[in-house]
Amino acid sequence: MSIKSKIKMENIGVFLALAFYAVVGIMCFVVLPMANFPPHIGIMGILSLITAYGIFKRRVWAVWLVFMLLFIATAFSASMLYSYFGKDLILDISMVVYLILAWVFTVYIGAKRKIFES
Repeated sequence: MSIKSKIKMENIGVFLALAFYAVVGIMCFVVLPMANFPPHIGIMGILSLITAYGIFKRRVWAVWLVFMLLFIATAFSASMLYSYFGKDLILDISMVVYLILAWVFTVYIGAKRKIFES
């Protein structure tokens, strides 16, 4: 029995968005103690995990959280890239990837928002 059938996700794009927001939420909590507990990283982690739950349960409010997290992710990534660009290559690459994936999954969830209204 595959994991896809266990969680009843028939749309692979929605499953990937769910996985993205869950991984981002977990990673925020992993980074939190290493960064001396800045509150914005904790808030991003909480909102990402709530968004992953909303996508999993197909709640209509998950679409709103996805759009809210887009603005948070864009501001966070832009400020990190502006502050640390060229000093840490891994941080630069991870912020660019995070920014691109946040935009891609926001556009995807926005296009598929009808499945969250039922």
